[in-house]
Amino acid sequence: MIDEFAKNKLHGRLRRDRKALLWKLDGLSEYDTRRPLTATGTNLLGLVKHVATVEARYFGEVFDRPSPEPLPRWQDSNGSDLWATEDETRDQIIDFYRRTWEHSDATINELPLDAPGHVPWWPEPHPHTNLFAIMVHVLGESNRHAGHADILRESLDGRTGMRAEHEKQIDEEARTAHRAKIEQAARTATPTKA
Repeated sequence: MIDEFAKNKLHGRLRRDRKALLWKLDGLSEYDTRRPLTATGTNLLGLVKHVATVEARYFGEVFDRPSPEPLPRWQDSNGSDLWATEDETRDQIIDFYRRTWEHSDATINELPLDAPGHVPWWPEPHPHTNLFAIMVHVLGESNRHAGHADILRESLDGRTGMRAEHEKQIDEEARTAHRAKIEQAARTATPTKA
């Protein structure tokens, strides 16, 4: 009974984070979804593509249930899952992510939490694992990258939050005052000794 509760709770959180990540693309231009927003080139559409690839590998290859999506061998990973090429459309990447959800959900629904899995790209003694550990790992990855997307989206147009229905109207005056208060605290803080 506790296994089903844990599995349902983890799966529910994963579904929530998937939707939150896709919501970060809503209303943005093609350029804004793709452009590099950090020194390392992190971008919103690339985050979606990356998380889709992570899910496809972990809920596919790890349990000998290969993704129906074409993926390069994990040994050949070159970082191309972190950005969208000019030939890839936003819809293609979103559809890839949604099809990956279906495949991942089937793996989660069909296997018990203690189902054995093997992660060949994890070093010894860690490659032998189970569905529970993979669900926690993928949820962590998804949550981490949804957090990156939060920051990137806020830097583009100030929008924050996890879902449209919880979004509040931006009060620029209050936001500016709040930021100024934090800036003042940072400037006047007493340095601590290490």
